[in-house]
Amino acid sequence: MAILDGLASAKSRVIPWPDEMGYLAPFYGRPDRSPFGLFHHFRHFGYSFEHLARQAQASGAWLVGISALFSAYEDTALATAAAVKKACPQARVVLGGHHPTALPGAVMAHPAVDFVLRGDGEIGLPALARALHQGTPLADVPGLAWHRPGGTLGIHPPARVDDLDTLPPPAFDLIDWHFYQRAGRGSLALSAGRGCPLRCTYCAVNAATFHGYRCRSVAGVMAELAAADRQTPLGFIDFEDEHLTADRRWFLALMAAIRAHFKGRPPELRAMNGLLASSLDEEIISVMRQSGFKTLNLALITTAAAQLKRFNRPDLTAALDRVLALAARYDLSSVAYLIVDGPGQDPMDSLRDLLFLAQRRVLAGVSVFYPAPGSADYGWCQRHDLLPAHTGLLRATALPLSHVTDRRQAVTLLRLGRILNFMKATLDQGEGLPAPAAVPDRLDSSLDRAAIGRMLLAAFLRDGAVCGVDEEGRVYDHAVDPELARAFRDGLETAPVRGAIR
Repeated sequence: MAILDGLASAKSRVIPWPDEMGYLAPFYGRPDRSPFGLFHHFRHFGYSFEHLARQAQASGAWLVGISALFSAYEDTALATAAAVKKACPQARVVLGGHHPTALPGAVMAHPAVDFVLRGDGEIGLPALARALHQGTPLADVPGLAWHRPGGTLGIHPPARVDDLDTLPPPAFDLIDWHFYQRAGRGSLALSAGRGCPLRCTYCAVNAATFHGYRCRSVAGVMAELAAADRQTPLGFIDFEDEHLTADRRWFLALMAAIRAHFKGRPPELRAMNGLLASSLDEEIISVMRQSGFKTLNLALITTAAAQLKRFNRPDLTAALDRVLALAARYDLSSVAYLIVDGPGQDPMDSLRDLLFLAQRRVLAGVSVFYPAPGSADYGWCQRHDLLPAHTGLLRATALPLSHVTDRRQAVTLLRLGRILNFMKATLDQGEGLPAPAAVPDRLDSSLDRAAIGRMLLAAFLRDGAVCGVDEEGRVYDHAVDPELARAFRDGLETAPVRGAIR
């Protein structure tokens, strides 16, 4: 058995934008050296499909599994499958992960795909390997989608491991740890559980889905951490759980176990998927700081009551203020995540969300909504004919929804989030904000990014202009919604900006 991580490489190359993304050119198509820039290239990250196929061929594998976690990268996963099948025509190709789980029929339609494993692959993949090796019925494999004789599809429900502690730790000895380093020490992402007790409509892995909510024991989590730590001393651990602090007693026990294991060499801890502010109190935040947390990633989503009801989310505004005060006391930085451009979401509500965060000691993380297959909102978009025509557009950067918030407004909110965070960083560095001023048509190419940002910020504070600077130093206007940009500038007059740290 072997593991090949196609992304475990610093390799990347610029490739042409896919045809279906042509409508994004006005928003991203021009380079921008400023802190307010977003994207202007489309890249292929990791190894080429040909290299992956050669590696599969050299391995002699008769069963090749390909992970397809995100629908936006379906084309990449299927291109990998096609290259592998061409190089290894006798090998069976199976795809697993969230995307094939949610849309098995679409994935099975590709000629290079022999099987799909839905749900928890830890039980499906060994069962599939045994069935192929021993010639036992495929219909007995949990979570399998397969071609029946005669051409019809067999599609099982997603497989689910109820007791996650029955699973062994991952085979960390098969990983090339050189790529997973941070400041010279190992970097690990893991999930202490699966699913989430909440039922947010935009999420595809919560209690409203087959995932439910399952938590591993503290001993089970520590067994995985210890197994990784034996391979490479860990310096950074990211918990990818949807709701890491759902069980207060369990979380405190986990933090105590981590402190005991890493005594004298504590790793930095993060929970980048977002923490629920209402589940955090002073004891938990104090323990998080002692255990290695330096930043709180907080899932605010929105402050608008109607949109919270639409998303089936709790109102966390008061809880956020309480947590931010505690974070300041314990010297923790904070990021609060917002969703914009969701179904029925008013762009002015999103603007008010940004102004709410402007006044608080926190960075703003602006995420554009995308319909995640398997979520309630994906079904809603499907029923209202709002899904994009191509799965590659099911990503935030594709600005996939143009419903109540249009695409120009969505990208404007993204850039306003960048402007706000630049203002906060400027204040944290002990500098005042620049006075409103016009920006010249061309800037000195020797100016650094921060100096460029200050000049463009002065122009924004003057008239709400959101500008960029190309590689030759030419200043140009970004494609934004001018009314939204000016409303944000005007709102800052009554919502004075605070730094994220000071």
